[in-house]
Parts: sequence; structure tokens; C-alpha cells
Amino acid sequence: MQMPKPAIPTVDLSPFLAAGGESDRKKAMDNIAEACTDYGFFQIVNHGVPLELMNQAMELSKTFFNYSDEVKRESSSGPDAPLPSGYNKQPDHSPDKNEYLLMFPPESPFNVLPDNPPGFRNTLEEMFKHLAKTGQMLEGIINECLGLPPNFLNEYNDDRSWDFMVTMRYLPGTKTDTNGISEHEDGNLITIVLQEDVGGLEVCKNGEWIPVIPSKGTLVVNISDVIQVLSNKKFKSATHRVALRMRNKSHPPSNPEDIIRITNYEI
Repeated sequence: MQMPKPAIPTVDLSPFLAAGGESDRKKAMDNIAEACTDYGFFQIVNHGVPLELMNQAMELSKTFFNYSDEVKRESSSGPDAPLPSGYNKQPDHSPDKNEYLLMFPPESPFNVLPDNPPGFRNTLEEMFKHLAKTGQMLEGIINECLGLPPNFLNEYNDDRSWDFMVTMRYLPGTKTDTNGISEHEDGNLITIVLQEDVGGLEVCKNGEWIPVIPSKGTLVVNISDVIQVLSNKKFKSATHRVALRMRNKSHPPSNPEDIIRITNYEI
């Protein structure tokens, strides 16, 4: 009998947003603590980010990435910029095959955001605000899970000007190029991911790569290096990667579009 493959746990955050009972909050916190211990990854639902906004951000991202490289580079920060915000594309020799648009908080002077497609800039700024709010809520939950002093993580991470959000497009894979992003761990506190329904995000647990199956309206959370250190390795900073799908007859993608993912790093 074949054993079922492990799945990344899903946690309902509604008890933290509404007037939920103490037992519901405790159950959610226990689930998060277990997921952080076993996987370093979990998925969240009822997180407060509007589904309509998530869908709009994804669709406008697709439109932007379908522009020519010349048009997209108009939103690049340039070689003399102090920080690499705006549009960038991995060089051909890079093992990672992706292009991305990076932004800091909406009020940051370092941002280089595109004017087109219409509404894209406003949508990105709204996504940033919602994801940052969700990230701070998760910091508070994890703070309590670890039994840290009240507001410890919030005070440790009090300068939010370096939080950033990345909209990424992973290019189609080939027989030799299969990495959207090579296996790694994140060096911040937590990462929040909105992924399209193509999939490709995988988490390593006990030497096995476990796919994080996309689900509509769901966000993915992964614990990063800072939390692992502060918890004395109780909570894992999990190794993960993005595996590309090949566009050919034997390995067709599950969706005709390339993978697009919007990621918010809370650092």
C-alpha cells in the first residue's frame, strides 16, 4: 500500500481577525507551531487580503510581463541606483530563470513602478499594504507561539522601510534549465507567497521535495533564518525551490501561462 505524500498544513486565521473564541485561537496557534516545527512552511486562509485584489494583482502582473523587454526596462532602477528596485531579469548564464519587479513600501523614494498597465501601480501598492499587515499579524502570532516577551518580534523588526515585495515570473523550463529559483533558505523573518495555479514551489522535508499545491485565495508562509535563530532551531527555516515545467508534449504545463508569483518578504 502506497503511503500518501505529506501536504503543507493549512491554517485558518479568522480567529485573529474576528471575535473568535480563545479555543479557536489556541487551535490555530498550535497548528502554526506544529507546521513551523515540522515543515517551516504553512498555508493560510481567511487572512484579510481581499481575493479580488489578489486576482487583480495577478492579472495585471501577467500583462506587464508580456510587454517587450524594452518596455519593461523603462521601470528599471538603472546601474547607479542605491538599491535594485523596479524591473530586473536574471542574466542568461544564471541558473535561475526568472524576471521580477521589486518594490519597497509605497512611500519609499527608491521605488520605480510602471505606469502601465493602467491601475498596476495602485494595485501593487494596495497589495503591499495588505501583505505587510498580514505579515505583522503573523509576527505577533509566532511571537506568542515561541513564548517571547510581548511585541518582541515587532520591536526587533521595527524598521519597516526595508520590507519589500516582489512580483516574479518564472520562465518555461527546458531539459537543461529546470530552476525557477535554486534551492535555498530565506534570510529574513518570514516570507508570504501568493502563487498562481501552475505550481512549482517545493519544500524539502527529510530529503523529500514536497510540492506546495496552489489553492485559490490561499497564501503560503515560510519561516526564515532569523526566526530559526531566535527559536534556537525550534522553528525551521526550510529549504525550498521553484521547479520549472517544460513546455513540450511529454511535459505539458498545467496552465498555458508562465508561473507568476507575488512575494512579500518581511525583513
